[in-house]
Amino acid sequence: MVTGVQVSPREAEVLELVGAHLSNAEIAARLVISVRTVESHVSSLLRKLEAPDRRALARRARTAAGAGPARPAPVLPSPLTSFVGRVRERAELAELVKAHRQVTAVGPGGVGKTRLASTVAAEVSGEYADGVWFVDLVPVTDPGLIATAVAGALGLGEQPGRDLAGSVLAALADRHALVVLDNCEHVLDGVALFLERLLASCPRVTVLATSRARLMVPFERVYPVPPLSLAAGGDSDAVALFVERATAAGSPPDPALRGQVAAICARLDGMALAIELAAARCPTLGLDGITAALSHPLRMLTGGSRADERHRSVRAALDWSHALLEPADRELLRRVSVFAAPFTAAAAAEVTGAEEWLVADGLARLAGQSLLTVTAGLGRTEYRAPETIRQYGTERLSEAGELADARSRHLRWCLAGAAALAVDGQDWRARFDLVADDLRAALAWAADRPELRADAFELARRLAELTFTRHLTGESQRRYEQAAALATDPAAAASMLRQAAAVAGCRTVGDDMYRLRRAAADAARTAGDAAGAAADLAAAATIAFRFSTTFVRRPSQEETLRLVAEARERAGDDPAARAAVALAEAGVLTDAFGAVQGPPGNAVPETRERAERAVELARRTGDPLAESAALDALTGAQSWAGDPFAAAATARRRITLLSSLPVSPAGTHELIDALGIAAEAGLGAGDVPGARRWARRLAGHPSLAEVGHRATCRLLMVAALAGDVEEVLTGSVRFLDSWQRAGSPARSILAPAAAGVAMIHGLRDDDAARRAWQEVLGRLGSSPEHAYGYGAVFDAMLLLHRGQAAEALERMAPGPRQVWKWITWIWHHWYVALRSEAAVLAGGRDARAVVAEARAVVAGNPVAAAVVDRAAALLDGDQEALLATASAFGAAGCRYQAARTLVLAGGGHAERGAAALAALGLAPAPEALPRRP
Repeated sequence: MVTGVQVSPREAEVLELVGAHLSNAEIAARLVISVRTVESHVSSLLRKLEAPDRRALARRARTAAGAGPARPAPVLPSPLTSFVGRVRERAELAELVKAHRQVTAVGPGGVGKTRLASTVAAEVSGEYADGVWFVDLVPVTDPGLIATAVAGALGLGEQPGRDLAGSVLAALADRHALVVLDNCEHVLDGVALFLERLLASCPRVTVLATSRARLMVPFERVYPVPPLSLAAGGDSDAVALFVERATAAGSPPDPALRGQVAAICARLDGMALAIELAAARCPTLGLDGITAALSHPLRMLTGGSRADERHRSVRAALDWSHALLEPADRELLRRVSVFAAPFTAAAAAEVTGAEEWLVADGLARLAGQSLLTVTAGLGRTEYRAPETIRQYGTERLSEAGELADARSRHLRWCLAGAAALAVDGQDWRARFDLVADDLRAALAWAADRPELRADAFELARRLAELTFTRHLTGESQRRYEQAAALATDPAAAASMLRQAAAVAGCRTVGDDMYRLRRAAADAARTAGDAAGAAADLAAAATIAFRFSTTFVRRPSQEETLRLVAEARERAGDDPAARAAVALAEAGVLTDAFGAVQGPPGNAVPETRERAERAVELARRTGDPLAESAALDALTGAQSWAGDPFAAAATARRRITLLSSLPVSPAGTHELIDALGIAAEAGLGAGDVPGARRWARRLAGHPSLAEVGHRATCRLLMVAALAGDVEEVLTGSVRFLDSWQRAGSPARSILAPAAAGVAMIHGLRDDDAARRAWQEVLGRLGSSPEHAYGYGAVFDAMLLLHRGQAAEALERMAPGPRQVWKWITWIWHHWYVALRSEAAVLAGGRDARAVVAEARAVVAGNPVAAAVVDRAAALLDGDQEALLATASAFGAAGCRYQAARTLVLAGGGHAERGAAALAALGLAPAPEALPRRP
């Protein structure tokens, strides 16, 4: 129960996490449910709690958690007053929205577009099965951030290899929903481009926009929002609005004076905002005073664009209201117009330079004049100027010659706030979200002023860091690139470009990583930093092979060789540059051999030697990130050499190096890669508990919350091999949901996870689910690993479980000497061990020789050795030895294999094994004994 509103236990959990400012994907990962389910809960909470948007829902969650009962938040978009009249307009606009996919409600500022649109959206919400979403574009100062605003309203984050617009399109692709885009006029071009993509990609989405000007797109249906009706005799919507607002202000007009009220409304041309402002003055001026004030010369604009007919009535109302303010309040109104988002009295005092108590008193007076809206929360009162009034205040600033000073003060406030925003504590997300729009607005203003270039650079750098930590990686990359463009020092530009490249790595956008490191090299050359340029060139070459699967257009080997040659020439005696070149040289050699069916006989020692040299040079630099990258190359070389235990140990060294480092783009990228490699290397060495530990840490990494398929793929591999059915089933929901939302990319690196899930469904005798996952596997693309690595291992496990030993042996026909270790890598020991068991259970004449060969290959691997020992015990009919392997499997963290061993032992042991399999959620396995040769 939340403040008298009945919510389910799951909705309560979702509400709490919304209050913590987690995105829908992060909530899904935390609760182990699909993103779509989270979206359904959020939509239900918005409706039940009458919250207009996600920000209001987060405030409601915090209020419920810390302050007990609170008044329900208003309906879209948090109206503070009742909606009056407009019966005809509501019906007309509702019919248009039902009949057309994109409708724009057009009219001058103050005519009531937002209230009309939000009211109609609420009325037609039942027509849209997947909900209604309201997006306020007022804080958006950059046309390129339309998708960011929409994603924020939907609670979405980026998907790998795509921008936020792509994430929104993926989320809404099959939804029947209504999206309201409010206040589009200042970002028309950005809205038009976004809508073209949205409506083309999401056939069941309808958009209702509000704007002072039409969007000028071919699919737009325009609805001009008229002024309030001014029917003769005083019986009109305009009069009704005036009377309602004046009554609310404590001065209900005498019914006998409705004619005078009608005359005032007519003088105000039926403009809703003007009427509300006039009605608010009833307690102090009365109808006679209002009528007299309407004759003030400021009621009309003259000259230039301000004489436009659409703006006259609102301008008259605002000018008139402004003229009635005390001089100090006029100054305060125009100075707080620089805030793009809700602000506190303390923030306003810093920006205006006045004492806080004076500012608080002035803000209260402005709110009383309906010039500011007020929102009270837990120990915090926020003010916000409606967009029309904010723009009016900005123009007044310009007229007074104060715009540059006010903007500069706001910029300094933003710089101080960004610097002081410590990335710690549970409320860090909320504190960042409160100031983010102001940081963006200040940066947009300062970036175009040469005299403020240094401040703009600093703010762009800070915003890049903050958005990265907030997991807005797409914006973070853009801000780092913006900082590089603003930098006056080429060395600083190079540093920013390197950071941008690291963020691109976190986004798995290889093309950007490569481009940005090359750009960093250019900047370093300009700065006269030959060693830095060498390191950047070498890093670009390394990226081309190390992260080759993340490229759309991978650079040619000839191009990367040229980069290495130039890097070698420029490196000189600089330790960091020499280490980077050594790593690139090791990578180029690896890359060259990767194009053939296996390395030449002398290639493995040379590759390992080069990798070890790169590690040693990197270690001497004292840079953990450089050493980690070199250790990654060494891990690959060790796996080529068929040494899984050394590869696993090297992978663990990377984790130790990186775990204590502070959060940074480069460190995060390196750690995510290291966790994945450590999980895989652990499996290759038979360290299932270790592999599970690294895989779970990877799955829970906050930077991967939006990309669940990347986060969970290693955990699904480990859980499938260990037989952890529950973990596979829950993790596969997150994997599939995220993969589909990302556009179902064909990434072969994800294929082992899909194969493992398919096998688990096979072990459960759920053939329909298995076929569905085999279809997913087919869409991910295949590789040699599918034939001789994970594909063979998972297929064999299922066939052996079903007693089809001959078929399993046929699936693994090539012997260990016929399969390149570098292809099977982590699967080699599993392949060899399962092949030996299949040979025994199939009654092969050479089974004993197969077992002996397998025992030599897998020595030291606790799981694979137990499989081979089980095969030998079955071959010899040694039940004591067979039962010993069950204990070995249990100790190694493989409950499925332990249970299956008991089944194979027969008799009473088989009953215990069958019960253990059933407890895991698996189908029975036959008590198949081998045919003695």
